[in-house]
Amino acid sequence: MANPLARELGLDIVRIRIMGGKRPLLQIMIEKAGGAPTDVEDCATFSRNLSPVLEAEDPISEAYRLEVSTPGIDRPLTRVGDFGRWVGHLAKLELVMPLDGRRRFQGTIEREDEHGVAILLEDDSELVAQVHEMSKASLILTDELIDAATADGTLPPQPGDDTFEGLETDEAETDTIEDNLESGA
Repeated sequence: MANPLARELGLDIVRIRIMGGKRPLLQIMIEKAGGAPTDVEDCATFSRNLSPVLEAEDPISEAYRLEVSTPGIDRPLTRVGDFGRWVGHLAKLELVMPLDGRRRFQGTIEREDEHGVAILLEDDSELVAQVHEMSKASLILTDELIDAATADGTLPPQPGDDTFEGLETDEAETDTIEDNLESGA
């Protein structure tokens, strides 16, 4: 239901996840097709257009919350092609089935091709696995990843950046947790 709408809006779905609780959360991560910078307006547009579709189709019988977001810098890697975009960066992943008694791995993405995703592990061995053999995978936040996100325009403006100028900011009117700890409150 979400994919046709995403394509119509020039978006790709990165991940759909339902998280339990008294009122389940339907989380949909989107990005502009090709990985172009995605902003909150893209999320709002997608959410506004998807809500009536979900209401009409009623895929979840109980009351639930809808959350539409972007993947962020330390994004999940969920689709074929995701790893190839981030060659040279650190990633962590978990396999569906253990390999030599181990499910969790961390290392540098070397390549993604028809043989799968190659990760150079810390012990200089190489793990090659298909995306469908992974239960979860994501990038690890590093300075290099932040630099890459800054260079390609996917990092939001930060305080102190020239691009932060002109944006409205609100100063906190209440004490922060740190202020309360320092004062002994």
